[in-house]
Amino acid sequence: MVNISSVSKWFGKVRALKEVSFEVNKGELFGVIGPDGAGKTTLFRIINTLLVPDEGSATVLGKDAVKDYKQIRPLLGYMPGRFSLYQDLTVEENLKFFASVFGTTIDENYELVKPIYSQLEKFKTRLAGDLSGGMKQKLALSCALIHKPKLLLLDEPTTGVDAVSRKEFWEMLQILKKEGITIIVSTPYMDEADLCERVALIQEGEILQIDTPTAIVDSFERTLLGIKAANTYALLNALKSYPQAHSVQPFGEYVHYTEKTGSPNLVALKTYLFDRGLEQVEIKPIKPNIEDSFMELMQAKGEGAHV
Repeated sequence: MVNISSVSKWFGKVRALKEVSFEVNKGELFGVIGPDGAGKTTLFRIINTLLVPDEGSATVLGKDAVKDYKQIRPLLGYMPGRFSLYQDLTVEENLKFFASVFGTTIDENYELVKPIYSQLEKFKTRLAGDLSGGMKQKLALSCALIHKPKLLLLDEPTTGVDAVSRKEFWEMLQILKKEGITIIVSTPYMDEADLCERVALIQEGEILQIDTPTAIVDSFERTLLGIKAANTYALLNALKSYPQAHSVQPFGEYVHYTEKTGSPNLVALKTYLFDRGLEQVEIKPIKPNIEDSFMELMQAKGEGAHV
């Protein structure tokens, strides 16, 4: 369906993508997960035939993304991270316009967009620019789907919207997947990785790992501890100075902590923290999540770069 092979992209002296390779299967919900500046949007623009890679190749729907871009574009649905519809047109006018661009009508594919657009119909005469963030998101998705694309590309679609709208959006994606539409979605939110069948973790233009969310978490090999104390800032500084510390990351009220080798000596660690004046110290083993795995991969990459 989509085959990205050793793709690199430069912007001046900045290498935005570094030999990126992966495949997306037909009907799959595939996630590209990484922070801002990781290369997600550049990658999506290459898949969407809007950018030409400097190295490597991209095949989309069995066609070359560079040579066959005119054949590919009508088969794609694209929702960029920034709301890009016509804000001075109404909800209905936007949908009609995008349908006409692809030579179809609202009625022809209404059943596909109905679960989403039905929530907007009572606002169909409202200007798109006057919609809330969640409603803009639904309208943009409806416009990307109105021509019934074979591949749907969603670049950070839930950034900046409330938690309820995020949940509703992912529920809509599950419905679309049942319609046989292949979906590639990028997000900086690690918790959304669990909603994808497979994910590619990307950082600084490089793929760190590609697998199912469960397999990525299961590959976390170190013993992970959750540690908290009355003074979190002092706890962070103390742990970073501990000779056995491998990783120290704040997660809410707890600090996620691993050691360099073997199983942590909890007695020695707790004694060290008490000696540093920490109070109300709690230490417990915890299960890693996708963010722990991502941070571990990032740290391993950094250490490898300095070898």
